[in-house]
Amino acid sequence: MTSRTTAPSSPATAPVPPVPPVPSATPARRKGRGSRPGGRLPLLLVLPTLVLLVAALGYPVAWQLVTSLRKFGLKQQFGAPPEWVGLDNYVALVTDPALWAVVLRSVVFCLVTAFVTVAVGGGIAVLMNALGRGVRLVLQVSLLLAWAMPVVAAMTVWIWIVDWRRGLLNWLLVHLGVDGAAGHNWLAEPLSFFVVASTIVVWMSVPFVALSIYAGLTQVGTEVVEASMLDGAGGWQRLRYIYAPLVAPVLSIVLLLQLIWDLRVFTQIKLLQDAGSVANETNLLGTYVYQLGTGKGDFGTASAVSVLMLLLTVALSWRYVRSLMAQEN
Repeated sequence: MTSRTTAPSSPATAPVPPVPPVPSATPARRKGRGSRPGGRLPLLLVLPTLVLLVAALGYPVAWQLVTSLRKFGLKQQFGAPPEWVGLDNYVALVTDPALWAVVLRSVVFCLVTAFVTVAVGGGIAVLMNALGRGVRLVLQVSLLLAWAMPVVAAMTVWIWIVDWRRGLLNWLLVHLGVDGAAGHNWLAEPLSFFVVASTIVVWMSVPFVALSIYAGLTQVGTEVVEASMLDGAGGWQRLRYIYAPLVAPVLSIVLLLQLIWDLRVFTQIKLLQDAGSVANETNLLGTYVYQLGTGKGDFGTASAVSVLMLLLTVALSWRYVRSLMAQEN
């Protein structure tokens, strides 16, 4: 009996198993994009807030826009129908030299005060970052107390300080031997008035700026600072090339907020005017709107000034808003 043996197949002739098809990456990518978790849920959650903001802010802005196109004076406050005048209020404002004097004064005051506030606040933030824990805590509490002080209460103290009859500033200057300080009215001249006003606004705004910038400085990694010190970088070099670029977004936001706040400052200027100055020579946009509306009863022209003030705010802050949007992208 002959045994039959089957020889194994050679590798060259062995059958090759079929290769499963590779799924395309495009459908998976599209599926992942289309099935993001909570696609419309965030929009639905934000929608009530947007409705409240539009209702709370949209109505006053719309009312100002409509009123700026009407003649709305004392008669209209007692029930007389407002007269539609179109752009007459804007034409009267544009051709009035007093308005441009107020606009120039407001822009200069806004820019100077905002940049001085950010510079002083940034310096205090750097100081807090270098101090020990105990001293830093005392400084932070002092800043918070100054920031939490009501505006009217703070203005009462400041008006007493610069009072020309019994003010602390004149008393101190007299004891230091300054001639002519006795009985000097710091609010009578526009230049000294705005120096006092700018000092008060900076004093009230520095705590927010200092604490905000300090919060940004605390996010700078210690390893980066230590590496720069090993490379021989001094204090000024670390501040310029490490801290400043890393906290630049915080500086941009703080400066943008200060420009907006300082452009529409009202309470400090109005209380200083009431303490002893000529309102027509020291008006800013906020007090000018108040003078036209509440003082003269011309709410149509006052609304037109408010609209111009809104446009001016957008123009001043547009560059910083664009830079923030570029950083987000």
